[in-house]
Amino acid sequence: MTVKGLEIRDAHYPGRAPLDAYGDGGFRFAEMSHRGSLLCVPSGIYGWNLKKPSEFSQEAFEKVLEEQDDIEVLLVGTGPDLLPLPADLKAMFREAGILADPMSTGAAVRTYNVLLSEERAVAAALLAVD
Repeated sequence: MTVKGLEIRDAHYPGRAPLDAYGDGGFRFAEMSHRGSLLCVPSGIYGWNLKKPSEFSQEAFEKVLEEQDDIEVLLVGTGPDLLPLPADLKAMFREAGILADPMSTGAAVRTYNVLLSEERAVAAALLAVD
């Protein structure tokens, strides 16, 4: 989208990077900050337009499914508390060959960084927390 000479793009970091911090409604990584939720997949880190687990849907995880061949584990940060994934989403990920593991966002960030440092085929869907 272009607004009077200013190009506005969807938030996207082209590559994989550890997450340095989370909280205050966003994340810090690669010497940048992002307000809102994140989707970290092999092709990069994307802004994710979700605020709460009730917004989880197949459409919300479309980017994960597009890259399923390069993902073994999907860490789902469900906010400040661990909440289970709906049965239909668990089944969808299982069919795609992805182990989807819900946990609090803080636990998901820490686990993502460890698995990323081990060069594992990991992705993360992280709801921002305050």
